[in-house]
Parts: sequence; C-alpha cells; structure tokens
Amino acid sequence: MSLLQSIRTVIAPPHKAATPFLALTGLLTLIGRATPWRATRWVGHVGLAGLAFCLYFFRDPKRVSPVRANLALAPADGHITSVELATPPAALDMGDQPVWRVATFLSVLDVHINRMPSKGVVTRVAYHEGQFINASLDKASDLNERNEVRLTLDDGRHMAIVQIAGLIARRIVCYAEEGSTYEPGERFGLIRFGSRTDLYLPHGVTPLVSVGQKMVGGETVIAEL
Repeated sequence: MSLLQSIRTVIAPPHKAATPFLALTGLLTLIGRATPWRATRWVGHVGLAGLAFCLYFFRDPKRVSPVRANLALAPADGHITSVELATPPAALDMGDQPVWRVATFLSVLDVHINRMPSKGVVTRVAYHEGQFINASLDKASDLNERNEVRLTLDDGRHMAIVQIAGLIARRIVCYAEEGSTYEPGERFGLIRFGSRTDLYLPHGVTPLVSVGQKMVGGETVIAEL
C-alpha cells in the first residue's frame, strides 16, 4: 500500500454505523467545552478522545477490487493468523469434508468493514451466541459469538464467511440477507472493536496466502477459483 493510499485510509469518512457513537462523544465534547466549571472539563477531554477514536475506528475507505473474474478476495483488513483445513460451519450445510480456511485477525487499528470475497448469492445466514475470548485463538471459531454467511457462486459452489466477535468486540453487524446478490468487494457488514473474519474456500481451491500476511479487504487476492 502506497503512502497516499495509507493517508486516504486513515482520513476516510466513517461508516453509517458510527452515527450513534459520534453523536454521544460529540455531545460529551460540547458539554465539557461549554460548561464553565473545571470539574466538568474532563468530560470534554474524554468526549474529544472518544470522538477521534470513533472517527478512526469506523473509517470506511473506498476499495478497488480486481476486475479479473474467479478470484476469492480478502473479506476483511488485518493479518492472517491461520491457514488450515477445517470443516465448514454445520449450520451452513456445506458438508463435512474439510476445506481450506483462512483466518484474518482485525486489531482495533484495522478497518473493520467486511466485504464479499466473490460474486454470488447469499443462500444462508446463521447467527450464534457465544463467548468473547481472544479472536486470534483457533477455538474462537467454535466458541465465540459469530455470524456465518454462505455465498453461492455462479457455478453452484459455496464459500463461507464467518464474522467472529473478539475479546473487546461486543457487536456483529451483518446486512447480508438470504437471496441477495453481491459483487466482489461489496460491503456486507462490520464487527465493532477488534475481531476476526474466517473465509472457507470451495472444495478443491487452495489459498495463495500465508500466515502473517497483511490483508486489504476487497483487494487482496486470497485464492483463484
């Protein structure tokens, strides 16, 4: 990522999900600044710090996806923590044969917008309540609160994207509805304040990425389909 791209990512406008948080922190800032008492000035400082953090955390930069067809793109920003064979989520009815799973961990410093990895139709959405352990741990895929999305490609194969809440995250937002058609890189949700996104590739597809690699949601190629 070039310096110019990095700057544009940092100063990108916030996602609409930030509205209530910006309103609250903005109000605290105004209260602290408007009152004449020293005892309440700390409210303004806390509000201003919170406002700056929310503007940064909820930033929603524009991404340009590759025009080439038959690619699986990164569904989120962050660093890959594991690339391994795993059984797809049972609720998505994708069979019990292991496929390649690429797990991307998002720190509070990463862009938290989730994007569709390929063109397809959402054919199943399953939400599970759960724990809030460190999302970088492998067991988080099965124990943490999560939202699972099955994407059916034009050729009938399936992919799965799983939004997983983390140690700090307490809210998974998913706009994907069953029957909706998405293009590669199109936004479908986000996870607030640190999380993980798993991508289950179709049977027979091998990932081209490795552990530790930096992902750019909607742009980085994870595999050829």
